Amino acid sequence: MANTDSAMSARQSWIGTIQIITAAVCWGTLGIFSTYINQMGFSGWQITILRIVTAAFLILVMLPKLWPHLIKLKPKQWLGLALQSLIGVLGMSVCYFFAVIYVGAGPAVALLYTAPVFSLLFSAFLLNESITRQSALLALMAVFGVGLTMLGEQAQVNWGILLGLSAGVCYSLYGVLGKRAMHYAHPAPLVFFTSIIISAGVLLLLPETYNTYEQLFSLPLLTWGYVLGLSLLGTVVPFGLYMKALEKLPASRASVFTIFEPLTAIALAILLLHQSLSLIQYVGVVLILLAALFNAVLNGTAIRVPSWLRLKKRQKV
Repeated sequence: MANTDSAMSARQSWIGTIQIITAAVCWGTLGIFSTYINQMGFSGWQITILRIVTAAFLILVMLPKLWPHLIKLKPKQWLGLALQSLIGVLGMSVCYFFAVIYVGAGPAVALLYTAPVFSLLFSAFLLNESITRQSALLALMAVFGVGLTMLGEQAQVNWGILLGLSAGVCYSLYGVLGKRAMHYAHPAPLVFFTSIIISAGVLLLLPETYNTYEQLFSLPLLTWGYVLGLSLLGTVVPFGLYMKALEKLPASRASVFTIFEPLTAIALAILLLHQSLSLIQYVGVVLILLAALFNAVLNGTAIRVPSWLRLKKRQKV
């Protein structure tokens, strides 16, 4: 009986690992899809609109299951979730997609992975959490890596670097603000649902949103495929896979495998977009990713889905 339970546990662990890696690979396609959409004539702002609004319509199928949780939310929690959504989802998407346009998919996703560094600072100021010596050293490693990414063949600080770092800031606030608003009390799908829906609701108030979809309707069907890839393959599907995987794996172990996201983004940028970096920039990217990896191993901090959002074992919503 014990051997059977052990075999089942090992099998579940392997399935969870595959789900995590698949989710990370899906997230890694965001820069590729956004680059293709940009080549079709859409700006970074329009790409943000297409991602969030399309994803919002796709996840409306979750509404019946989440409705009992939604009606229990207090006004203060709605305010916290609104801040989390507008900064961590809308703000991050705008900065990230513009960074992809300016510096390419590989460096942009590496700069996004500075989020744990900013999380340390914001957690200390907003949540009164202490900063350990090892966390501070990892933060310095990431900062040094960012410095090296700025030292390409043309050594200059450009908008792409600043926007990539801003994406990291915004995404770090996604976790911190969500933690402050929800206090561990609500399931992760609820937070994901509200964060997408709130930002989409704001975007639907803007004329630019309707102009963007009008422009989309005038383009070939392939463009719709890129948009669905951005919203479904790059947003909804990986989140669902990640949440399923967290039913089988501890968040500390799951977070380690999110390193496949930037590796996928860099590989696809080289293979499909023919983007490349200088040697010193690759060293900088490696330092940033190592800092994120060590942070995940030592602190159990995930990049894409903060560990505080983990589901309880076998939890259903």
